[in-house]
Amino acid sequence: MRIVALGGIGEIGRNMTVFEFDGKLLIVDCGVLFPEDHHPGVNVILPDFTAIRDRLDDVVAVVLTHGHEDHIGAVPYLLKERADIPLVGSQLTLAFIEAKLKEHRITPKTIQVKEGDRRTMGGFDLEFVAVNHSIPDSLAVAIRTAAGMVLHTGDFKMDQFPLDRRITDLGAFARLGAEGVDLFLTDSTNADVPGFTTSEKDLAPAIDTVFRTAPRRIIVSSFASHIHRIQQIIDAAQRHQRKVAFVGRSMVRNMTIANDLGYLKIPQGILVDFRKLEKTDDHKVVLICTGSQGEPMAALSRMANKDHAIRIHEGDTVLLASSLIPGNENAIYSIINALTEIGANVVHKGNAKVHVSGHASAGELAYCYNIVKPRNVMPVHGEWRHLRANAAIAVSTGVDQRDVVIAEDGVTVDLHRGRATISGKVPAGLIFVDGDSVGGITEDTLRERRRLAEEGSVTVLAIVDAETGQTAEVPEFFTKGFSCSSEDLDKAGAAVDKALKDASSNRQGGRSLSLETIIERATANWMRRFYNRTPVITAIVVDA
Repeated sequence: MRIVALGGIGEIGRNMTVFEFDGKLLIVDCGVLFPEDHHPGVNVILPDFTAIRDRLDDVVAVVLTHGHEDHIGAVPYLLKERADIPLVGSQLTLAFIEAKLKEHRITPKTIQVKEGDRRTMGGFDLEFVAVNHSIPDSLAVAIRTAAGMVLHTGDFKMDQFPLDRRITDLGAFARLGAEGVDLFLTDSTNADVPGFTTSEKDLAPAIDTVFRTAPRRIIVSSFASHIHRIQQIIDAAQRHQRKVAFVGRSMVRNMTIANDLGYLKIPQGILVDFRKLEKTDDHKVVLICTGSQGEPMAALSRMANKDHAIRIHEGDTVLLASSLIPGNENAIYSIINALTEIGANVVHKGNAKVHVSGHASAGELAYCYNIVKPRNVMPVHGEWRHLRANAAIAVSTGVDQRDVVIAEDGVTVDLHRGRATISGKVPAGLIFVDGDSVGGITEDTLRERRRLAEEGSVTVLAIVDAETGQTAEVPEFFTKGFSCSSEDLDKAGAAVDKALKDASSNRQGGRSLSLETIIERATANWMRRFYNRTPVITAIVVDA
C-alpha cells in the first residue's frame, strides 16, 4: 500500500491523505488551509490534486472523519473535477458537506456510516471507530488491505466527560491493536502539550461567570461548527434568562442542521431573530456569531470595524470561545484591540478559561500508543514541532526509531511486508483560491502583492522619440503608497533620461533592451539608492 499526504503535514489545515492499493485510491479528508498575513487576497488554500488528477476514475471514495473546514472544505473543488466520487462519513459530517455543496450546485453521492460499521470500497475494508473531538460524530478509520492495516485517528482527544457522552472508543483501539496495526496515523496538534487535555465540562464555571457578571449584551464568537461550545452558551443563556440569536450565514446554517438532527438542543422560546432584539433589554441578549479567528468578512470583524448592522457598544461583553489558530494571532489581537477601544469587555482564552482544545495532549497520545502497539507510526496533522514531539512520544512507548516515519506533504510512504518506508515524492504545492479563481495566482503573484502593500507603486509615463530612443518630454511619475517629493522625482526623471541615452548608444553596438525595461531598471535603481525602498515600478512608453 502506498500512502501520500497531499496536505496536513507541517501545517494546521489542508488535511488530505491518499491511500493506494491494487490500482485503486482511497482519500481520507479533503480540507482547506486558512490564509495568513503573507497570503494577501487569498480566500482559502487547497491541497494540490495534480498527483491524482489523471487517476480520479480510480478513486473509490473520500472518507470524511468529521465536519471541520480543514477536513471537508476542499471537497467542492475535488468534486468539480469528478462529481460522482462517493463521500463516506457520519450523519452530521455529511449534513455539513451537503449544505456546503448545495452552495456550489453539486449534488453528491453519499454513504452514511457510524461507529462500529464496516464497509468495503474497492480493495479497502473500512472500519469506523468513535472518537471524541470538538465537533460531534467524529470518526477514526481502520483501513484493511492485503498489504496490512492502517489506523487513521482523524482529529481526536480522550475527554472522559464529553457533553454528548460519546467518548473515544479505546476498546476498539485495543482490539485493532491486538489484531495488528501496521501503520498508525496520529493527530499531532497537541503532542507538545504535557498531560491530558482539559474536559469540555470544566469550562462551565468560567462561562457562567461571564453570564453572571455581564451588565449588557453578550456577543459570543465561535467556529460555526463548534456545536458543543454553542450548546454550553445556550444552556448558560437559559439559566440566566437571556434570549439567543445566531448571526452570520455559516453559523445560522450549521446550527439549523445540528438542531434538526438532534445534535444541538435549543429550549423552546429562547431562540429569536437578531433583528428583533433591538426591542429587548441589553441584559437579556446573547448574540452568537462567527469571526473568532479575525477573518475580515466574518460577523465579529465587521462589528469591530463598525461595518455591520449590529454595533458593539460600551459595556457589552465579547466572548471569544475558540483557540488561536497559528498564523492568525495578529488578526485576532487586532479585533480584540478594536473591541476594547469601543469599550467592550473582551473575554478570551488568554484571560479566562473559556476554551479547551479538541486534540489529544502528550499523555493521551502515549496512552494510545501503549494500547495500539503499532508496528509503524506516521505523525500527521500538525506543524513540525508537533510532528517531532509526536514521534518522540511514539519512541518513548517502545516504537523503534526506524519505524517512525516523519514525512511531509507529497512524500510517498510504502507499507510493504509490515515496514513503512519513504519511497518518493509527488507534487503537493499550495493551491490558492482568490475570489472565483482557483490556482490562478502563484507565490510570485503574492510576492508582488506583498511588495505593493509594503513598498507601494510608481508608474512612469515617458514620451520617447522613436528615432533617437530618447525622451521628448520630461517623464511623469505617478505614485501609490509611495511618498516622494516633486524635486526628487525631477532627479529620478534625469536618471531615466541618462539611462535612455546610454541605452541608445549601446544599441548602436548591437545590444537591445525594451524601453520599458530600461526605464523600470533606472527608476528602481534610483529609488533604491536615494530612498532605500523598492516599490513596484511600471513604465508606460508613448511614441512621440
